[in-house]
Amino acid sequence: MIWTKAIIASLLMSFILLSITITEGATVDSDAKTNTPTEAGQQVFMVESDASKFFKRRSRRSTYAERLAEQRVHTANNERRREYYEEQSNEHENYLEEDRDEQLERSREVNEQFREFHYDGLYPRSRWFH
Repeated sequence: MIWTKAIIASLLMSFILLSITITEGATVDSDAKTNTPTEAGQQVFMVESDASKFFKRRSRRSTYAERLAEQRVHTANNERRREYYEEQSNEHENYLEEDRDEQLERSREVNEQFREFHYDGLYPRSRWFH
């Protein structure tokens, strides 16, 4: 019961601290320069010629270095894919080998049980036909 009171008290204190810090951060300095909507728009948008130059520069590819980087990324992806499929193949082969071993062991046990049950004392076979 004491720990619930302690948790409630700590939550209440954290709520009070947060509300105080939020109200202090929300105050606006009256000396701050206020921007009109047109000034804000001029700060955000570029002149058309500057924008077209920017996009022309950005659309050109750095031919050799960029191709090498893309090739490294593709090679790394292909290597990861190959390792993954190789691992899956190895796991499947191990599963098949264990399954075959279990089947062989079961059939061997069944054959041994059959021989023990039907043994008539006439072993070895050389004595059967004389």
